[in-house]
Amino acid sequence: MKKTAISFTLLSLLAYADLSISQIGKMVSEIHEKREGVRLDTLEKTKEPFVKAETGEDNIVTFTIPEKKEDSKLTLHAIINGKAYINDQWVEREEKIMGYTLKYIGKRGVVLRNGNNIKKLFMSKSENSFIQIEERK
Repeated sequence: MKKTAISFTLLSLLAYADLSISQIGKMVSEIHEKREGVRLDTLEKTKEPFVKAETGEDNIVTFTIPEKKEDSKLTLHAIINGKAYINDQWVEREEKIMGYTLKYIGKRGVVLRNGNNIKKLFMSKSENSFIQIEERK
């Protein structure tokens, strides 16, 4: 009896599943379409979504929203000979700047790390921002 009830339930579920192959293909193609994301400047202006809860005297819980630090902006200006010019300061690998350690220097960007926080800084995409030095023979 139990096996019959399970079989009947499965068959009824399959009967109501009216997805065709074309409908499934359409859903898959919609998933693969490139979606518009949020612009980086919009993300930088958003407020911190997390709050800090503290229990004070008389078991009163207060919630505070952490302030976003505007002075902690890091800007990559140049990369030359294994050094990065960040915030008007030349930095080499494993040196610190504003609490971050420079971990990687690439051709067009750097990676900074502070504990679990990782920042990737890139040069601007304009052709005038890159200086290429070629050796003469």
